[in-house]
Amino acid sequence: MSTSRERLDALRAALGEVEPRQAAGDPDGVVLDVREPDETSQGSPTGALRVPKSFLELRVEEALPDRSRPVYVLCAGGVRSLFATEALRALGYERAVSVAGGFSRWKADGLAFEVPRALDAAGRVRYGRQVILPEVGEEGQLALGRSRAVLVGAGGLGSPAAYYLAAAGVGELVIVDDDVVDRSNLHRQILHTDARVGRPKVESAKQTLEALNPDVRVDARRVRLVPENVEEVFAGADVVLDGTDNFQTRYLVNDACVNLGIANVHGAIFRFEGQVSVFHPARERGVAPCYRCLYPEPPPPELAPSCAEAGVLGVLPGVIGCLQGIEAIKLLLGIGEPLIGRMLHYDALRQRFQELTFGADPKCTHCAPDAPVRPYQTLAESCGA
Repeated sequence: MSTSRERLDALRAALGEVEPRQAAGDPDGVVLDVREPDETSQGSPTGALRVPKSFLELRVEEALPDRSRPVYVLCAGGVRSLFATEALRALGYERAVSVAGGFSRWKADGLAFEVPRALDAAGRVRYGRQVILPEVGEEGQLALGRSRAVLVGAGGLGSPAAYYLAAAGVGELVIVDDDVVDRSNLHRQILHTDARVGRPKVESAKQTLEALNPDVRVDARRVRLVPENVEEVFAGADVVLDGTDNFQTRYLVNDACVNLGIANVHGAIFRFEGQVSVFHPARERGVAPCYRCLYPEPPPPELAPSCAEAGVLGVLPGVIGCLQGIEAIKLLLGIGEPLIGRMLHYDALRQRFQELTFGADPKCTHCAPDAPVRPYQTLAESCGA
């Protein structure tokens, strides 16, 4: 016991401590709460960064890239913060200092604190392997839980994308599809089962996804996406995943996303090949392209056979749909480099990816900076039928 006391005294002498009011009153500094999530869920200094001491060395550089800032390290009573301060100094945070008395003193001094949103115990278990990623963390996981993703199509592409978005904890999934489950779907549309043949796909999808993750809200929309309902369906969406198999809906999805400023995660499959891209002109108007920048008009029907006509390898949409899911999560978390201005092409027979780059069309009739907001085309006009 005396050895532990001597160690703490030595750390205090070497590192120093500050009063809570000094930490709260420094406009240039940052308060770093190193307590565990079950502790911070009861209250934490307003605006504090929260990185548990057990993950400090793994996460602090991402949370605090500027090593020159004053860092006021806080725990429950002022002991763990001393050891955390020592670790921070070793990492180059020379202005790190422990807050005397910890959060107990902070509250006793009447300083501002908040009860942050936090994962419950079940959530920390379910998403634990994802939360430990510095790029995600608890804040990122909570952000996913507040997100709304619209999936157009509950078929080959929508199935794996929806599965993994639900597993990842995206809070609300809007599934849009007017079709019913057919036995010919089952070799690739893994949301559905043989026992559900004849049932609406959105009902089957809802049943599967809620069984996988009861925390996720599934809004099943058994409708066909048309100009009259597209903005209502997309309302409040953070991202749209286009898993359609026809050009009429694909152009409608693009045009609505352009008008509403929503990211459009595009996927398409054909026989043994697939492609993925992200169209998001609102991110950087005039630089980030939309679908029409790449394909201004749909091809004639005879040049665009459906899967029913041309066939498709059953596992192929699993690859492309999962890539769509990854792009959606990156966009929701604001991490990584989305496939904006890039098309990822996959050849399953040769097991090869190829990346194609393209820019915004300055004369695009829908997303160019000076392009007016255009009314949605009817399906017949869009098809040229």
